[in-house]
Amino acid sequence: MNLENWIGLRYLRTKKRNGFISFISVISVLCIALGVMTLIVVLSVMNGFQRDVRAKLFEVSPHITVGYTDPDDTRSWQNLVQMAKQNKHVIAATPVADGQALLTNAGEVKGALLQGVLPDEFIQVAQFDGFNQSHLDTLKSGEFNIILGSVLAESMVVNVGDKITVLTPQGNATPTGMVPRLKQFNVTAIVATEIYEMNNTLALVHIADAQKLFKMGDAVSGIRIKLDNPQNAPEIAPTIIPNAVEQGIWVHDWSFSNRTYFEAVAMEKKMMFIIMTLISLVASFNLVSLLVMTVNEKRADIAILRTLGLSPAGVMQIFLVQGGIVGFVGTALGVILGVTVAANISSIVAFIENMAGRSLVNSQVYFLNYIPSDIQITDVAVIAVISLVLAFLATLYPAWNAARTQPAEALRYE
Repeated sequence: MNLENWIGLRYLRTKKRNGFISFISVISVLCIALGVMTLIVVLSVMNGFQRDVRAKLFEVSPHITVGYTDPDDTRSWQNLVQMAKQNKHVIAATPVADGQALLTNAGEVKGALLQGVLPDEFIQVAQFDGFNQSHLDTLKSGEFNIILGSVLAESMVVNVGDKITVLTPQGNATPTGMVPRLKQFNVTAIVATEIYEMNNTLALVHIADAQKLFKMGDAVSGIRIKLDNPQNAPEIAPTIIPNAVEQGIWVHDWSFSNRTYFEAVAMEKKMMFIIMTLISLVASFNLVSLLVMTVNEKRADIAILRTLGLSPAGVMQIFLVQGGIVGFVGTALGVILGVTVAANISSIVAFIENMAGRSLVNSQVYFLNYIPSDIQITDVAVIAVISLVLAFLATLYPAWNAARTQPAEALRYE
């Protein structure tokens, strides 16, 4: 170890005269560690939400939807199913006939997207916890049966075996004018899933009953497609329909249907990264204060070293070493704490919830009832590099100021 590094390390040790300086060193390390830890935990939680919410959407939302632009298009929906199944990435494809409707019972009125499905095929494209083929088997063509989500059923005060009334915008002409179409449906199943939004909006009927209710004839609203890897839906969607027949056919993937949500999450992640980086920058100012106070206290020592032949570059190195060690130790400690907390955040939140006696995460808002975490090595590496760079930049001015010390001026009053 050369002289400059040895002196820099020596200045970090506790002495009677500079006990306060050593205390500030510890505070600087803790502030940098806290900033790094917070940034890692926040980004890991946001990554976790993005991953798990996307996985939930993949379970309940169509990966790709295909349909005719003109509702009166004479081409059959079976052609769309056949073309979709020719793609090697398509696992299943089934028609859906849906429309907006009002559900009423016992004075309660709820809006819902009524979906008409083929019971034998729908389970292949919509697989989520709490929903199985036995529920779909209760849907029979012409019997006007309906499956409801648990929250929707509870809000309408209905149970299995009860009847509800469905109103559609398509009206019937009467001598007194147009009146909404009314039809009673039998509640044959109530589904409780892990997704609140699904429980609050699920309303499934047989596709033939939906076509009659919405006066669609043999047409459907679209073809719901399930892929082997839904992450690749934006790249696969343009290849679903051959170019020769794509005229008059629309194709939407899950990123189109949920574009607003994922754009908002991406923007929020960027803003949180900027905010947390500013917190790390504030922590670096503690390092500036530490080195400035050290330089002021060590003016006489610096002057003596200069008279003994130490160059200004050597003086700078002393304080760069001191600041670099504080920055490195703080960053390393922050990375260790951040990864540890992020990896156990679900257990930590669960413990806090048990102590508080209430849930901190509302599934009605976040789709999830727990705090997820997804630690990405690239994020951790970027955070560590930013912290080290900020620590290095924070040492430049105090080190440069120390190098400018004039021995005669510094020793005048000693």
